[in-house]
Amino acid sequence: MVNTVSHLGIGLLIALALGFKGKKRGILAFLAILPDLDIIPYIFFALVSDSVSHETRNQLFYLLGHREFMHSILFILLVTLFIWLKTKDRRFTAAGFAAIFLHSYLDYVTSWKMRPFYPFSTETSIMGAVYFFDPLANLLPLLPLFVLFVGYMKRKGRWHGKFNSFCTFFTENRSKFYRTLLVVLLIWLTVLPVAKIFLVNYISDAEGTKISYQETYPSSPGKFLTAYSYNSTHYKIMEVSYWSGIERSDYIEKINVTGDVPDASAYAERAENLYLTGVPQEIDYLAYNVSEENGSVTVMLSDARNPYVEYWAYFKTVYRFVFDTESGEYVAYASMQGEKEEKLGDNWFG
Repeated sequence: MVNTVSHLGIGLLIALALGFKGKKRGILAFLAILPDLDIIPYIFFALVSDSVSHETRNQLFYLLGHREFMHSILFILLVTLFIWLKTKDRRFTAAGFAAIFLHSYLDYVTSWKMRPFYPFSTETSIMGAVYFFDPLANLLPLLPLFVLFVGYMKRKGRWHGKFNSFCTFFTENRSKFYRTLLVVLLIWLTVLPVAKIFLVNYISDAEGTKISYQETYPSSPGKFLTAYSYNSTHYKIMEVSYWSGIERSDYIEKINVTGDVPDASAYAERAENLYLTGVPQEIDYLAYNVSEENGSVTVMLSDARNPYVEYWAYFKTVYRFVFDTESGEYVAYASMQGEKEEKLGDNWFG
């Protein structure tokens, strides 16, 4: 996840590196933030989601959800086609494609699950090779904004004597400056995903098992949180880094039962089956806490890695299913990102 201002900066960086000015520069800046405007259809989704069927709700989520269809490859291609049909300008069309593609790629390469191949596939995927507060990915794109702002202040007759050396350097190296920034950013965003491959392979060899590339998330610059199913009852959670390999590890029970619940496994399985019918499918390693009280069984469903993250971009969600032991009916609740728990609509799960 790169902040919207940095996405805007990347659009300007592409425009300035390729020499676009005026209206075309503004369009490229807009295209760089266009996918995040899906927050507008998402508001509509939030308003109608409880009044439609379960199947319709899921499809509306894929179309209108945040970081869903408007971050997909199909959407990028449709926008690129529209630019070409309107302008017939190959160079500008290519720049427009780069602006919107880099937005989705940056979200994909940080730590947000997406469905890039929707509607052909509803499977989530992620690259997760760059920490979502990565200084280079977030701060380098701000330089074009800074340059334009300094120029604006100078033209307004302000900031006399300020940034003179920088302005002189920039004036003498304008085109080279922007192109260098763009190349550095592209190299950085290419090298880190490749470096992650080597790290994941190294940890896989050390553990003697296959570690998932997609389910290894950046927890800080150069460090990742990963896990795998150690046996039938436990996950192994590991903090790993480029510098020292496995830095910390622990074992988390898959099912934790409080009290005497004879059918705990069956209730956990039912909770899992319900969860798998819903969206957005943010949990990778399902862990259950099962308890019984006053004729009902409660299953808390969360990601086994949750205790190891204080601030997280995606999967720190807890679902609570309360099953009536006599009727078999259930009520579902969820707490997203540590926020207040809310009751979920009857159409969340099929």
